Amino acid sequence: MAEAAMNVTKLESKSHNNPDEVRSPAKTRVEIVRLPGFTLGRMNMEPGWRWSECVKPVVKTESCQVSHVGYCVSGTITVRMDDGTQKTIEAGTSYTIPPGHDAWVEGNQPFQCIEVLSAEQYAKPA
Repeated sequence: MAEAAMNVTKLESKSHNNPDEVRSPAKTRVEIVRLPGFTLGRMNMEPGWRWSECVKPVVKTESCQVSHVGYCVSGTITVRMDDGTQKTIEAGTSYTIPPGHDAWVEGNQPFQCIEVLSAEQYAKPA
């Protein structure tokens, strides 16, 4: 599969410990870092987090309409697509999730991930 060329023109780094923006719907913390041409998000969802209960009231869509590409650092999350397809994502796993889904944290450990596609749009008020 051919990949689109990406061009980085400047050496730069920023810490997610001092993010450019933080969004914090219920049981959620999204730390946004913007680098030239790219936005990355470190997302933390607490035990008991569910998209349809915690983020849906903010974005006002029936299901999550954001595409995700990321890496799970810790915890476990289950994603259910609108068509019923379901997958569980665990620590050490990279993933893609298309629009049209709900998701929830499994167990008693927070879910933490780094996302490289959805960060600019995720959990923004409608």
